[in-house]
Amino acid sequence: MSWLTEYVRPKIRGLLKREVPDNLWTSCEACSQMILNRDLEKFHKVCPYCGHHMSAGALERLGWTFDNGEFTRIELPKTPSDPLGFRDGKRYTDRLKEARAKSHLDDALVVAHGKIGGHDAVVAVMAFEFMAGSMGTATGEAFLSACRLAVLQKAPLIVFTASGGARMQEGMLSLMQMPRTTIGVEMLNDAKLPYIVVLTHPTTGGVSASFAMLGDIHLAEPNAQIAFAGPRVIQDTVREKLPEGFQRAEYLLDHGMVDRVVPRGELTGELARLIGLLMSGTSAALPALPVAEPA
Repeated sequence: MSWLTEYVRPKIRGLLKREVPDNLWTSCEACSQMILNRDLEKFHKVCPYCGHHMSAGALERLGWTFDNGEFTRIELPKTPSDPLGFRDGKRYTDRLKEARAKSHLDDALVVAHGKIGGHDAVVAVMAFEFMAGSMGTATGEAFLSACRLAVLQKAPLIVFTASGGARMQEGMLSLMQMPRTTIGVEMLNDAKLPYIVVLTHPTTGGVSASFAMLGDIHLAEPNAQIAFAGPRVIQDTVREKLPEGFQRAEYLLDHGMVDRVVPRGELTGELARLIGLLMSGTSAALPALPVAEPA
């Protein structure tokens, strides 16, 4: 070989070769367009080409929701980690360790407080990245803590839901969180504080059958699946073809189950507007009901 192939060509290739990081781009799940990750963060993980809303982490949602991304997380009560000593393919305690190491969260619900549009607010976000956002005793206890904090601060509670349902590793204890979270909602009602639910993809199972559908106002992200059982289970049960878009946010909006479908980029402004409207009056400003004279 000549010096051209042995020496010059490798030098030219070395100059032209550029190191490209593996995590520079993300492919949209819906339209397969490649998006720069820095642009994706700017658009709050919404595809700028087709509008597809990608999955988002709990801490990311908190940062997008509060003013200037500033918030204070609260420490949540500790619960028994494995009350039933459950084991399937592996021990439940091992699954919890893996989920905590991967998500850097203690469980499937994160609670924080701060300002939204200048208004005090308490926000609870379900972390789908933690065991598919499944609801166990820790989730129920965290939700009650969020309700107590809202009552203490006399602030509205906003909950972002994303869940595959009850956590099977905790059996009946997991199902008992459905009435427990309902009690938390009643605490807010008694204190006359707004309870706003933001339904994200997916919200299913025991979560959709309890606190997710008990809000004063229900917002939803576009195309979010909101259901109790999956469409295949329902179709096999009723033995009929389901309507187009069944169980999606837009379908529920048309049928009165959701108040508004709000794109992620507009969500913070919508929450600030709703909080301002709902918190503008107090119980003292409401007209008193007439009292009947004793017979």
